[in-house]
Amino acid sequence: MTKNEKSAAIEALKEKFENNEFFYITDASQMSVAEVNNLRGALFEKGITMQVVKNTLAVKAMEQLPEESNYSAVFDALKGPTALMFSEVANAPAKVIKEFRGEKGERPILKAAYIASSVYRGDDQLDTLSTLKSREDLLADVLTLLQSPMQNLLGGLQSGGQNVVNLLKAIEEKAEA
Repeated sequence: MTKNEKSAAIEALKEKFENNEFFYITDASQMSVAEVNNLRGALFEKGITMQVVKNTLAVKAMEQLPEESNYSAVFDALKGPTALMFSEVANAPAKVIKEFRGEKGERPILKAAYIASSVYRGDDQLDTLSTLKSREDLLADVLTLLQSPMQNLLGGLQSGGQNVVNLLKAIEEKAEA
């Protein structure tokens, strides 16, 4: 790889890291070509891109980004064969990996995951990552919580109005009798 090619690769990775607040560092080595193609297809269906990278280039790209992003916390995971999975949904790659493993075995192995400046290390974090709620799920939960008191109030007012009507009817019937 020439110096210009390395510079271009670093710049492309830097842009990917800047534009994706969620990425997974995995080891997909020892998988057959057919298995890797099946994995790529499953990832593509969920809007996840997978890219095999040179660790040194990934480190150099992250070093050019602001320190407050906490990218240095994943440097130790960038050893050996590495495939990066970039996603717009935090838990999507974990779900795909779990589903894929159920069919095919124990690969790919999760080395680390970067979730909005938080780092999850090790393959044992896969279950935790797969249960993370997406931003849309969290917003839906907040909206549900905000709507609940209003719905209770409206329900109480509607049932209270019905009680007043029933009370007036009872008084009217008593007066007629």
